[in-house]
Amino acid sequence: MLEDSTPVIIGAGQYSERKPPLRALPPMGLAARAADAALQDTGRKEGLAARIDTVAVVRSFEDSRNRPRDDHGFGRAENPPRAVARRIGANPARAIYGPIGGDTPQALVNEIAQAIADGEADMALLAGGEAIDTARSASRAGLSLDWHEPGGGSLEDRGMGAPLATPHELAHGVGIPIQTYPLFENAIRARLGHSLHDHLLHMGRLMAPFSRVAHDNPRAFYGDIRSAGKLAEVSETNPFICLPYPKLLNARDRVNQGAALLMTSVGRARELGIDPRRWVFLHGCAEAREKLLISRRVNYHASPAIRANTAAAFAMAGKTVADMDFIDLYSCFPSAVEVACAELGLAVDDPRGLTVTGGLPFFGGPGNNYSMHAIATLSGLLRARPGSFGLVTANGGFLSKHATGIYSTAPFAGPWRRPDSSAMQTQIDAMASPEFTEQPRGPATVETWTVCFQHGAPLRGIVIGRLRDNGKRFIANTPVDEATLRRLASEEQIGRGGRVNASGEDNVFRLD
Repeated sequence: MLEDSTPVIIGAGQYSERKPPLRALPPMGLAARAADAALQDTGRKEGLAARIDTVAVVRSFEDSRNRPRDDHGFGRAENPPRAVARRIGANPARAIYGPIGGDTPQALVNEIAQAIADGEADMALLAGGEAIDTARSASRAGLSLDWHEPGGGSLEDRGMGAPLATPHELAHGVGIPIQTYPLFENAIRARLGHSLHDHLLHMGRLMAPFSRVAHDNPRAFYGDIRSAGKLAEVSETNPFICLPYPKLLNARDRVNQGAALLMTSVGRARELGIDPRRWVFLHGCAEAREKLLISRRVNYHASPAIRANTAAAFAMAGKTVADMDFIDLYSCFPSAVEVACAELGLAVDDPRGLTVTGGLPFFGGPGNNYSMHAIATLSGLLRARPGSFGLVTANGGFLSKHATGIYSTAPFAGPWRRPDSSAMQTQIDAMASPEFTEQPRGPATVETWTVCFQHGAPLRGIVIGRLRDNGKRFIANTPVDEATLRRLASEEQIGRGGRVNASGEDNVFRLD
């Protein structure tokens, strides 16, 4: 029942380093080290690189922002997939540079798996690398690095992808991760009926087990064990970044990490003599996106796209979440974990744990490439427990784009084909959400809010609200006087009344 065309992961590799900037590798150098580790992981490295016909690289952090590339002045690889390929001795026919989003690693696995099943790819390398720690350390020290690599060869550059925020949203502070996920968190907190103090402890209890997993992971960048109390305690070393998140509950991207996967077909793996005990099968997969703009979401405490795409992946695998032995939920912020748990029907204290790496606040958040590390880590765990199953969820943007993978060393039975997501996406896109206005005026009510802090002091209030007369949604900032900011930071605001006025492009919400 195991068909030769069935896609399979035959190698998984990771690499991290902590070196002085002048001795450290550039991002594609880290990706290549991970790729070499993936080749070694097959047990049959000799000659494999030359057989790679597809290289897909996850978009780097520096190429993922709406600003000129290489603004740190160190140079960059003009053709990232081929920069990785050259380092390992590969010359692929196809070079793919993925779009923005933490969903990209899993989405690329799903895509490449189908290409292998269809005979459109024979052996594919998926890789990504980030040298964010090196770049920031060098910039602060005034050092000059030379990371430039000329292009050459074909490149399928997927670009920035669809916009995830409008200029209007960004002007009011919505569409920046550290300021947007807190809006979700406060909506979740209010739905749970928690006070701010109670919810800090709730988030601490949620994330403390992540820190323990990171402590046992030699590749983690922030591996100190943190108790629930320490994570919840707001202090000089753990100040609020944006309410209700102290520093330690935010993804931490200052890392030097790379991860890679090598994929081929069962038939090719047999021909090459790859030990079947090393094969990891993708039993289920799917992708879906929310209504991409934050202002158009159905609400701020749920994710229809997570529910739909995980259901499709489980249906493909013929499994349920109860059948999973290992779980890695995307964990850039607690709200991402809480929403995924709610949509999957998982308890936040599930005894299986919710991460295999330690998560983005503790393992580290290597740009768009975190989930490649999760899949690589999971591959080792599944091999150590033959026949076990594992779940990876990946999230891009602001709970915007989602991809799911269900993995096992157990063989996949029958023809391999990923689900068609078009009908699922049409249903999500058609879900009702409040009408939005960029020019709100009149009495209004807070739907969700956050306060941004600087050096421990409140700096800016962000409100998503609804007009009382017609229910239209709006985004606004609050006045920046100390009394208003202190009220925002110390009192419940959801459901509180006020008045919003549009002044040019700026909307201002004043509390009653």
